[in-house]
Amino acid sequence: MLTVVEIRTLKPAKRPYKVADSDGLFLLVQPSGSLLWRFRYRIAGIDRKLSLGSFPEVSLQQARKLRDLARSEVVDGIDPAEEKRQRRLKAELAAQTTFKLVADEFIQKMEREGKSPATIKKARWFLELLKGIADRPIASITPHELLAALKRIERRGHFETALRLRSFAGRVFRYAFATLRTQQNPADILRGALIVPKTKHHAAIVEPAKVGLLLRAIDEYEGRPETLCALKLAPHVFLRPGELRQAKWSEIDFADNVWRVPAERMKMKQPHAVPLSRQSLYLLRELRAVARPGEFLFPALHTTKRPICENTLNVALRRLGYGSDEMTSHGFRAMASTLLNESGLWHPDAIERALAHAERDRVRAAYHRGAHWAERVRMAQWWSDYLDELRSGGKVIKGKFRRKA
Repeated sequence: MLTVVEIRTLKPAKRPYKVADSDGLFLLVQPSGSLLWRFRYRIAGIDRKLSLGSFPEVSLQQARKLRDLARSEVVDGIDPAEEKRQRRLKAELAAQTTFKLVADEFIQKMEREGKSPATIKKARWFLELLKGIADRPIASITPHELLAALKRIERRGHFETALRLRSFAGRVFRYAFATLRTQQNPADILRGALIVPKTKHHAAIVEPAKVGLLLRAIDEYEGRPETLCALKLAPHVFLRPGELRQAKWSEIDFADNVWRVPAERMKMKQPHAVPLSRQSLYLLRELRAVARPGEFLFPALHTTKRPICENTLNVALRRLGYGSDEMTSHGFRAMASTLLNESGLWHPDAIERALAHAERDRVRAAYHRGAHWAERVRMAQWWSDYLDELRSGGKVIKGKFRRKA
């Protein structure tokens, strides 16, 4: 058996030579002077060698321990050289499989599944916010690391963003788990670790008398005809502001009196049909008479290739004297929901379908998509008539949209 003193006296030669220790362990003395530990063993009738490092980085005592571990693997029928190679490949793969790489792959999957451009854009923004862990191997990220990244956002006062980031990270980790690249989801462990902000409801006017005042104020709006029509149409059709402002003429069926919004524009990613009252059809026909050529009902000021921006209707409401704490473009939905439910005339499910709220029970959702259509048609006309009463004592809408020179 070798001693440390003997090892230190070894001299290089013109050719590599071996100096045995015991039980298959030996030193390979290189012409360069390097001293390399090797373990010789036999498995399945084949002679193999295993590299155990170099002296003095790996001491004599450490080399013997490594040899003994390798011998125990051989006894169990495991090839230690192959096992070492697999561990190295696994470590290299883990180092290359970063959170960013998996997240990019997950976002690409979302794109192929037809998620909206807005959803994809938001996902990429979330990934940018998580740059603190982006380059870390996803299988090595601990809950503490993820929590630190989320707390940085939270400390800036962005509580809702931090919560959404945790949710996004959780989806990425679940995808990594499903594709066999991690065994844990740190985001799940962090449920309840972040501040939950107080829910802010969109400001809305729901008192009938004040609704009438609002509708009369809208009649006096002196901005662009497209904006005026959008303001007048919003209370009638219950659509979300984004769904309304991106409306296309191809969606309006004047023959069947229905507006069909495609799934990609809806929040719940389900196609949505809106029955059009006489008042809504009147507004749409008046708008079409003055509309610029293009696909959008409400095109931007300087181009017909884009719709009006998301703040246009809120800005218009501010010009009419309504503050952000009093009325918002989203508030027209709350107005309709509140007053329709208070009327007691309509089935709550019909109102929910009109608002395009998601039904958690898929079987129930499939049933209700068609079950309340006739009632929704009647409700749409009743609601428009009621708005007319609140605005001007039941008179039909008058006046033309005139394009300003």
